[in-house]
Amino acid sequence: MTLAIAWARAAVGITAPEVRVEVHIAMGLPSLALVGLPRTEVREARARVYSAITNSGFLFPSGRITVNMAPADLPKGGGRFDLAIAMGILAASGQVNGDIEHLEFVGELTLGGEIRSVGAVLTAAYAAREAAREIVVPVADSQEAALVHPFGTYPATRLCDILEHLSGRAILAPTGAGKTLSSAALDLPDLAAIRGQSAPRRALEVAAAGGLNLLLSGPPGTGKSMLAERLPGLLPDLSEEHALEAAAVRSVSGEGLDISSWRRPQMRAPHHSLSTPALIGGGAHPPAPGEVSLAHRGVLFLDELPELPRTALEALREPLEVRRVTLSRAKGSVTYPAAFQLIAAMNPCPCGHYGDPTRQCRCSAEQVQRYRSKLSGPLLDRFDIAVEVPRLAPHELVQAPVAESSSSVASRVAKARELAIARCGGIVADLDGEQLNHYCHLAKDASELLEQAIDTLGLSPRGLNRLLKVARTIADLGGSQDIDAAHLAEAINLRRGLDSGKWSTCS
Repeated sequence: MTLAIAWARAAVGITAPEVRVEVHIAMGLPSLALVGLPRTEVREARARVYSAITNSGFLFPSGRITVNMAPADLPKGGGRFDLAIAMGILAASGQVNGDIEHLEFVGELTLGGEIRSVGAVLTAAYAAREAAREIVVPVADSQEAALVHPFGTYPATRLCDILEHLSGRAILAPTGAGKTLSSAALDLPDLAAIRGQSAPRRALEVAAAGGLNLLLSGPPGTGKSMLAERLPGLLPDLSEEHALEAAAVRSVSGEGLDISSWRRPQMRAPHHSLSTPALIGGGAHPPAPGEVSLAHRGVLFLDELPELPRTALEALREPLEVRRVTLSRAKGSVTYPAAFQLIAAMNPCPCGHYGDPTRQCRCSAEQVQRYRSKLSGPLLDRFDIAVEVPRLAPHELVQAPVAESSSSVASRVAKARELAIARCGGIVADLDGEQLNHYCHLAKDASELLEQAIDTLGLSPRGLNRLLKVARTIADLGGSQDIDAAHLAEAINLRRGLDSGKWSTCS
């Protein structure tokens, strides 16, 4: 046989396009030509494949070998095509006993014939499943691939293992489904550790129930970061669809997956000195996902919000609105999902003690104004809730009753989310303007209060929509189908600082 076909998968964003590896052996001087827009690391596969085949006990064919990776206009990078190229050469030279048409191969070869991890196999395994093929992957990547293709993923350690499997001498066993831990077994920070702060705790509960963006402000040491760190413990497990979306982003980023907790919403907390590409995504083609995409279906916590570079802050506006990021380069563009929940914390002024009853603020009015003006109006408009986390008096800290635990709050959050999903197919944060009008039915007293709020606060259309989202979430927490005046009044209170402009100007 002089012509053989092996199947592989490229990695483009969170997609895995099919690559048909065609191998033809013809008479002529010994050579190996790779065509089909291979990058440098793919062209270097010639040396790796030759050594891997010979060191695995097989013959490297003598003749003119042409390897075409179709489609020709799709750039191919990385060492993930080594295994498919080697299998194609062995099949074309008649050294494979069996059919490889039903298999896909993803893996990098060492000179000794071992198969190395390549990462980003989750999307490849999912695409192989959709194409009704089984996939052979490195052992190190098999658990990740098995998340989506448990009984069609075959882990291999060496090239010769695959040949023995095809000949029937030694069968590779499918990986099977892995074991995941429940949220209770993950030992997440408990909300019961926070004393007092009833208003911020309530704001955190509302934000968790609706998937809403929350801004916390207060002096240093009042518990802003502690509150934010406890948000993941209030969130329910992700659906399989959403968990796979988030896992695919982490897979292509090279960070790897914790298989035991892959269904849990992830929390990202980057340092405030991060660059815009690190936050949004970027780099050479293909651009890598940033923190907003790594937090997809989870939480992005930005501490010391005004200290972030202004360009990074402004770059947040679009993904917060459209819930995805498109990174364009000269060689093409990649789109990553970015449906994250933003939790941010800030001090009220540069020294942190503006409005603190126990410490004297050393900042001038101009310094406070300059500090708060780092947060533009359009960015603040993307927050749903803003609350102050005040410094508590000593007796409030010492005599504070035992606070409610995260598990107790999480049960209410789960019920509120179930109610929202049953009503409109998603959580409140996913509702657009038209859906808000349909699902946010106001009682008569609430309608009158809303008209007064629009007139008094001068709400923008976006501000109005976000106010309705907060009110809808509060009603869901109370198990109510309609939004009454009490729900709307609490929502107004949770947004009062944003709608009055207090958070961006000196008061």
